Amino acid sequence: MLGLLLLLQVLASCLWLGHSEVVPFFADCRQFFYARILPSDALHPENPAWICQWYRNSYHYATLYDRDRRIPVYSAYIYQPGSGQRHHTWSFVEPQVNESYPKEMEREWVLRHQYKFPIDKIKQSQAVLEDYKKMTGLDRGQLIPSGHQDSTDSKTATFTLTNTVPQNSDLYTGRWNTYESQIMPTYTMNCTTTYVITGAVPGKIYVADGRVNKPSHIWSAACCLVGTQPKKAWGLIAENDKNQVENLSLGELEATLTEFYGGKTVTLFSKACPRQ
Repeated sequence: MLGLLLLLQVLASCLWLGHSEVVPFFADCRQFFYARILPSDALHPENPAWICQWYRNSYHYATLYDRDRRIPVYSAYIYQPGSGQRHHTWSFVEPQVNESYPKEMEREWVLRHQYKFPIDKIKQSQAVLEDYKKMTGLDRGQLIPSGHQDSTDSKTATFTLTNTVPQNSDLYTGRWNTYESQIMPTYTMNCTTTYVITGAVPGKIYVADGRVNKPSHIWSAACCLVGTQPKKAWGLIAENDKNQVENLSLGELEATLTEFYGGKTVTLFSKACPRQ
């Protein structure tokens, strides 16, 4: 009888641990990467969280998160703009970044008051709303914009602080917004499926009382498939202190990121995606 109880305890522990969605190398959400191939290890931070972003019983995208700098390294998704309406204006935090908490993104207020999660524990490994309220000249820049998602739930899921970086306000509302809302639709016009990875290069400046890193650059890359074959790809990058965007080939963007990451080779997509 004692042996059976011990066995049940072990099984229960395994089930609880399996509930967390911080799984190395995105084991449960590789569908957001073309050919299920991940970017190279050169982008990995020292204290990573591989988040399969979960909301309303579905995965919506994948994020590699830097727990120490409290910003995402990149978010990967499939470009699917649609007419779904976002139904609120709040931003979520991610209980799962702390690994022992449930996987679904949730409002900070709900975690603190309904589930009794201590705010200090939440703040330990991620940014919180208080951090962004302390920033000046910076906006909550989403790596995946809600406009690139189709349903109400998928749009809502982009409003989590693990998909957010401190972004220069002029850039956020200016050239970067122009790319997301006007240029991206023209680039993808004849694509059957477009895989996108958008990221941030860590900078030397920390904001919000030194808690959150301000990226030096914001970048994005896309691989366009016609049918099942990749036919074109592109990239762009912007310094995070001015309203300018540089358009690049995928190969040029990877070469630029390789320089930023100390010469460690950066690849973002499968070799099948055109580099020129």
